[in-house]
Amino acid sequence: MHRRTLLIAGAFALSISSAAFAQDTYPNKPIKLIVGYAPGGSADIAARLAAQKLTLELKQPVIVENRPGAGGNIGSEVVAHARPDGYTLLMAATAQIVINPSLYKKMTFDPAKDLAPITLMQNEYNLMVVTPSVPAKTLKEFIAYAKANPTAVTFASPGIGTPAHLAGELMNQLAGLKMLHVPYKGTAPAVSDLVAGHVTMAIDNMPALLPQVKAGALRALAVASEHRAPAAPDVPTAQEAGLPGFVVPAWKGMMAPAGTPRPIIDKLHAAMVKILAMPDVRKQMINLGAEPAGGTPEQFAEMIKAQTVKWAALVKSTGTTLD
Repeated sequence: MHRRTLLIAGAFALSISSAAFAQDTYPNKPIKLIVGYAPGGSADIAARLAAQKLTLELKQPVIVENRPGAGGNIGSEVVAHARPDGYTLLMAATAQIVINPSLYKKMTFDPAKDLAPITLMQNEYNLMVVTPSVPAKTLKEFIAYAKANPTAVTFASPGIGTPAHLAGELMNQLAGLKMLHVPYKGTAPAVSDLVAGHVTMAIDNMPALLPQVKAGALRALAVASEHRAPAAPDVPTAQEAGLPGFVVPAWKGMMAPAGTPRPIIDKLHAAMVKILAMPDVRKQMINLGAEPAGGTPEQFAEMIKAQTVKWAALVKSTGTTLD
């Protein structure tokens, strides 16, 4: 019995020692950064910027892998069920973390329990844009145009239940409109059809839309935020433009599978905070319409908790549900 106890104690000590060694040497192989959306959208843009810089900081390749589908749930599920060793991470976005739990009747994971926050990477402005063929030059003019053409005005989104979809439904409620929702499989195809004039308008993350506005392919009417975006200071807030209450937050952050050792979380957090303080990174993010963040894992967790409650109320008010 004494020998057996010694063997068990030795095996336990060895496992603890191995785990500590794995954390001390992390990372010693490539890391996958999962994006739950198609290439070209704001989540993909954020992930590729983070991966480029993390590769240099961690001295291991950080490889972006797009796993789109089910409003970001497919990519989130991959990470939630992955080994919690720091080698599979998630570029988390608003929809998949704080909206989907209220939107989908059945989910194979719980963002609050199965994913561990690392850091909030950026806050984003949601920009309202129209195709140039729309005569409206202001938000008030657009609302008048939409009311005069109730069956002809459409709004694009990267999918049912995304912030862009719910933003359009919120505008319908606040302004008394009947715009028709046209969902796409990602931001990039939605923007393509918008530029081509196949849909009327969109309200989506600024990093994906601002380049088209600057190129003259789309016209910006408002930002769905409490204050103007530094990247587009001439574009008024919806409040300023005559639609009080039209505020739609958006963000991107990095998460890991729940159970990932705290030393690994801390190492990734420290690397991201360092990256977000780099002048070239800050300049690139601000120019695209995002604000660098970088708070603690605990602050990120509190923000997620608070926004989950707020989005649940909006989802309920629109009556949107998915199986």
